[in-house]
Amino acid sequence: MNNLMDYPLLVFAISFVALWTAALLGSAFSRRRRLVDEGTREDFGVILAATLTLLGLIIGFSFSMAISRYDQRKNLEEAEANAIGTEFVRADLLPATDAAKVRALLGAYLDQRVLFYTTRDAQELRGINVKTAQLQTELWSLVKVPAVAQPTPIIALAVAGMNDVLNSQGYTQAAWWNRIPLAAWGLMAGIAICCNLLIGYGAHNAKVEARLLLVLPLVVALSFFLIADIDSPRGGVIRVSPLNLLSLSASLHGQ
Repeated sequence: MNNLMDYPLLVFAISFVALWTAALLGSAFSRRRRLVDEGTREDFGVILAATLTLLGLIIGFSFSMAISRYDQRKNLEEAEANAIGTEFVRADLLPATDAAKVRALLGAYLDQRVLFYTTRDAQELRGINVKTAQLQTELWSLVKVPAVAQPTPIIALAVAGMNDVLNSQGYTQAAWWNRIPLAAWGLMAGIAICCNLLIGYGAHNAKVEARLLLVLPLVVALSFFLIADIDSPRGGVIRVSPLNLLSLSASLHGQ
C-alpha cells in the first residue's frame, strides 16, 4: 500500500503540522503588517468567512464521497455472499459429480473471499488474488463442460449463477479501487492551508494566539483523518467486515 491515504494517522500528523505551521506563518507575517484600517479589516473578514465556508463545503463533499464508497463496498460484500450462496444451491442442477466438485471449490473460493476482506498484508493479498483467479477458472470450467454437453435451461441456471459469482468479485474489486481522487485531496489541502494562513494573519493578541491557532488545524486534521480512514478499504480503522461471507461460510461448513 503505497498510497499515503492508506495511513490515516500519518495523514492526521502531516496535515496538523502543515496547517499549524501555516497559521503560525500567517501570524508572524501579520506582526509586520497589521490590519489597522477598519475598511480593510472588514474586507478581510469577508474573505476569511468565504474561504472557511468553501473549506467546509469541500470537506463535507469529500466526507460524503467517502461514505458513499464505504456503503458501496458493504453492499457489494452482501451481493457477493448472496451470489455464492445461490450458486451453491444451484449446483444441484448439475450432474452429481460436477455438483460435488463445484461445491468443494465454492467452499475454497469463499474462504479466499473472506481473507480478501480481512488481510492487511500486501504480499498475502497478492497470493489471495492469484488463488482467487485460479479458483474462478476452475469453477467456470466445471460448469462449462456440462453446459456444452447438455445445453438445457436448467443447466443454464447454474451457469448464470456462476457468472454472477465471478461478476460480483469484479464489482467488489472495482469498488475497492474507487477512491477519492488525489486532486480532491490536493484541493482540500490547498484551501485548508490558505484558511490557516488567513486565520494567523487576522490574529490580534500575540500572547494567546499561538494556543488559539491550534484549534482550526486540529479540527481540519481530524476531518482529514476521518475521511482518509473511511475511504481506505484496507488501511483504516473503519473497514468493511465480511459479516455476510462469514455467516455463509459458517452455514456451509455446518452442512
